[in-house]
Amino acid sequence: MSKRDYYEVLGVNRDASEEDIKKSYRKLAMKYHPDRNPDNAKAEAQFKEAKEAYEILSDADKRAAFDRYGHAGVDPSHGGGPGGPGFGGMGGGFSDAFGDIFGDLFGAAGRTRQGGVYRGADLRYNLEISLEEAARGAETQIRIPTMETCGTCKGSGAKPGTSPSTCATCGGQGQVRMQQGFFSIQQTCPACHGTGKTISQPCTDCGGAGRTKRYKTLAVKIPAGIDHGDRVRLAGEGEHGVAGGPSGDLYVVVQIRPHPVFEREGADLHCEMPVSFGVAALGGEIEIPTLEGHAKLKIPAETQTGQAFRLRGKGIKTLRGSGYGDLMCHVTVETPVKLTETQKELLRQLEASTKGSATHSPRAKTFMDKVRDFFNPA
Repeated sequence: MSKRDYYEVLGVNRDASEEDIKKSYRKLAMKYHPDRNPDNAKAEAQFKEAKEAYEILSDADKRAAFDRYGHAGVDPSHGGGPGGPGFGGMGGGFSDAFGDIFGDLFGAAGRTRQGGVYRGADLRYNLEISLEEAARGAETQIRIPTMETCGTCKGSGAKPGTSPSTCATCGGQGQVRMQQGFFSIQQTCPACHGTGKTISQPCTDCGGAGRTKRYKTLAVKIPAGIDHGDRVRLAGEGEHGVAGGPSGDLYVVVQIRPHPVFEREGADLHCEMPVSFGVAALGGEIEIPTLEGHAKLKIPAETQTGQAFRLRGKGIKTLRGSGYGDLMCHVTVETPVKLTETQKELLRQLEASTKGSATHSPRAKTFMDKVRDFFNPA
């Protein structure tokens, strides 16, 4: 399949500014990122497509080559040179945008270590709540395991009274350079595993890791209107960093339990309301449940199964705003059961008086008309 035009992928004009290109990529990356679309191959492909487009259009030289020659100008297989997306070097513009977009999602995880200092890992906690808690907001407590700085060695990993020494293999750099023919390869030092330090007498409590496993209790504030799969970020509540590095973040992923009455669709709620045969035919008033209690709903005469009635503002508060969704009540007309002989006779009389009348059964007439048209096409 041929590649789409990079400007089309990002949804910008060919004369778009760098800022417009960056904004468009941010929006697409947030929408299609694999962490927000697990097991969604289509979203992953769209994310990769947007990423490739931004890598080219954010670099002035690559963009100029693409404008002049199209994909052939930036594809190494067509002689496009190292500017093409097949080469590993990503321009600074892409790195900056990637950091801006995902810094809030993943903190500084994965950044290059310096002097053996590592940022602590981000943690995830799945929190199950009720639909009522999601609608009104709530505050709860969670208990999570985490790796914290060892209190005995203060994170150094060395036995109290001793200290780590500079690694003799890499000279404290954490990396060593290996020569293979004409190529020189830099890799993590096998002796100190990239820390630049070696510990001759490890701490007995943490075994030289500098961190120990602990449990902590945290308060989590759930905002009103939160939806299934949304995340609450607790900055700095992830794993502690190594050798004085900053702590990671904790992401509380909300999962909403199924409700026995309501189904949620964004800020709207849906429920199925059984209505008696008499009320559906003659009209009346019924009482329906809402998240805040009960409400009255007028049922007009001649209501049919499947009709929906909207109660405005009886849904869920929007997460980013002050408005509320609606409650949609879907009518299901109930057929009477366990009838007495007298009741059955009354229904027979009713059926006999309405049988074959299009006035009383408009849907039946419409259905039969469709059947005749199907078997006897013009």
